[in-house]
Amino acid sequence: MIKILFICHGNICRSPMAEFIMKDMVRKCGRENKFVIVSRATSTEEIWNGVGNPVYPGAKRELAKHGINCDGKRACQIRRSDYSEYNHLICMDDNNVRNSIRIFGGDPEGKVCKMLDFTSRPGNVSDPWYTDDFETAYNDIFEGCRCLLDHLAFDEF
Repeated sequence: MIKILFICHGNICRSPMAEFIMKDMVRKCGRENKFVIVSRATSTEEIWNGVGNPVYPGAKRELAKHGINCDGKRACQIRRSDYSEYNHLICMDDNNVRNSIRIFGGDPEGKVCKMLDFTSRPGNVSDPWYTDDFETAYNDIFEGCRCLLDHLAFDEF
């Protein structure tokens, strides 16, 4: 079983987009039974009294434009135990990497990386919370997921 955890700051824009884009891709490949795919936040800013906020409307609209539904998703924070539970810990930017490693207590197995590390143009996925550019975020995340899936096909299937 391939277990992927996508990580961003609040778990309302980029990481849920990655979660549902990747779920859609593996479903279309007929491999959904080989994956566990979730997303979480490094912060608790979008979690109130133990209940996470839903996916941000701009992210939800962008996913819907591509026929992807994310209903029911609520923000939640990563836990130290996630490090041992997941094979791949995919962050959206440098800050997410730094904060994830702090929460996990290190990265001795080298599991933490960035979404665009799998593409020909490594870097950060810009945060649409600040730019309001959900289309660019979607395109970057889609490319990252496609390249990650290609990478996993050679390494883990």
